[in-house]
Amino acid sequence: MYAVLVTGGKQYRVQEGDVLFVEKLNAEVETTVELNQILAVGKEEGLVVGKPVVEGAKVVAKVLAQGKAKKIIVFKFKRKKDYRKKQGHRQAYTKIQIEKIEA
Repeated sequence: MYAVLVTGGKQYRVQEGDVLFVEKLNAEVETTVELNQILAVGKEEGLVVGKPVVEGAKVVAKVLAQGKAKKIIVFKFKRKKDYRKKQGHRQAYTKIQIEKIEA
C-alpha cells in the first residue's frame, strides 16, 4: 500500500516505514503528526485518486529530527560595475518516518 501526499508544496510517494526529509513542520521531535492532504492511495484493489484529495485518508508519521541542510552559496555579480554580493542559505527540514497509511 502506498500514498501520494502533499506537504510543503511538494508531492511525495510514500509507503509504511519510509524515512524522508520534508519542509519544516511545527512539531516536536519524537511526536506524531498527521498529514491529511492525500492525493492518491494505491491498494491491492487498485488506485484511488482524489478530487483533489481522497476523503478520509491520512498518513501518520513520526518526527525523527529537526535540522538544517548544507549551506548553499548564492553569489551575484555584475561585470565592470564593481558589484558583488555573497550570501549563504540553509534550508530548514523535518525528518519523518511513515508509520501508518489510513484510507
